[in-house]
Amino acid sequence: MNGLNSALNWTFDLVLAPLDRLGVAWSLIVVSGIFGVLALVAFKHISSQRRIKAVKDKLKGHVIAIRIFQDDLRVVGGSVVKILGRNFQYLGLNFGPFLPLALPFVFVAAQLVVRYAYSPAPVTQVTTGLLAGSGTLLEVQLARGSEGRVKELVVQLPEGVVALSPLVRVPAEGRAFQEIAAVSPGVHQLRLSIGNVVETKSFCAGGDGLRAMQPRRVNSSEWYALHDPEHWPALWPAEPGFPSDSPFRAVAVAYPDRDLGWLPGGEGGILLVFVLASMAFGLVALKPLGVQI
Repeated sequence: MNGLNSALNWTFDLVLAPLDRLGVAWSLIVVSGIFGVLALVAFKHISSQRRIKAVKDKLKGHVIAIRIFQDDLRVVGGSVVKILGRNFQYLGLNFGPFLPLALPFVFVAAQLVVRYAYSPAPVTQVTTGLLAGSGTLLEVQLARGSEGRVKELVVQLPEGVVALSPLVRVPAEGRAFQEIAAVSPGVHQLRLSIGNVVETKSFCAGGDGLRAMQPRRVNSSEWYALHDPEHWPALWPAEPGFPSDSPFRAVAVAYPDRDLGWLPGGEGGILLVFVLASMAFGLVALKPLGVQI
């Protein structure tokens, strides 16, 4: 998974670089639109276009029959039953090919989220006096079976990052919390250790020039935790996942949502724009590409 995410990071860096001049909002829309058109092309080649067109023609025929023979209950009733059956057939012909497109959708959406959904943590001047509640929450969650080892957890903050609260451990849940604040801009590496196991988490602060950042770094084995999507490594490609045998399940910092102006921000906003823009571009390209859908 780490290798795939690394390759996708490189690809998206290459694709997005020329679009930076458009601004964040239009860059997001254009990339989403490109994916929508490419998905439409893929759908054309993996679906049975001939059968989809035939089913649509038969549906139209049944509707016409209802209009022409609306006084004949036998014909109308038979046409309604046939329309219901054809609708199930039509949905099956469309839904089946869409399933293979779900996986690339997840990877592309994840890339857009880590690039557009968040802003770096603010930089606070030490001279102003740092109070609890004015920083960024750091949350550590240990893997199943390692919850008790949270007592061994040590968090080391690099130069440029200070603690606003002590490290609070919750042994029953295998969690720990600490409020931190950046006093200088940059990409800081938080160092977390349990025994001889040492892991890091990037903490980005100051400015909006960073290409990608993510609030959560997760264990690579969590790919199989289908009931808990926020821990899937595929959704957090900007940093490599922890090794599957690591006692760390997830380490998260609470980044603020990015202000995208007239577009909605945050994870939900990015996903909404991605879906709507890809659908809009796809609909525009539907006839030129000759796709039956």
